[in-house]
Amino acid sequence: MLKILVAVDGSDLSLDAVRHTLALVRQGLAATVVLAHVQEPATLYEMVVSRDPDLIAAASLEAGLHLMAPARALVDAAGVPCESEVGVGEVVPTLADIAERTQCALIVIGARGQGAIASALLGSVSQALVHASPVPVTIVKHADLSATAQPADLPGGGGEPDPV
Repeated sequence: MLKILVAVDGSDLSLDAVRHTLALVRQGLAATVVLAHVQEPATLYEMVVSRDPDLIAAASLEAGLHLMAPARALVDAAGVPCESEVGVGEVVPTLADIAERTQCALIVIGARGQGAIASALLGSVSQALVHASPVPVTIVKHADLSATAQPADLPGGGGEPDPV
């Protein structure tokens, strides 16, 4: 059975990636899901204050699982088999490593929705992942309700006349 890694960061954009993956399964794709989240490494300050690497690791895991909870709820409600993975490190190589380690055949990630200039200046996790991934990557654009609205749903679009 196909395994799909879905990158989750707690944002609505990452939930779009989850919904897209579940739509593929509803359409007949036999797949299981690996929800993956990457935590940044502890700062020097956190390491000095805590002095307990196990405590820091446990806090990272707990934070990652908390951020993945809405995504996990969607997958569980759909009845799709699911694993959760929390990594620590740089996002792109860590996601690529998780995909390889869990033997995923596809990665699905939400787009950040930046314009071309902002994306070029700031970089993009999804674009970098396309280059670093050992498997194909699907980038899911955020659902734009105004683009999918019917003309009658828009002001002056064929429905009731706008009040004057």
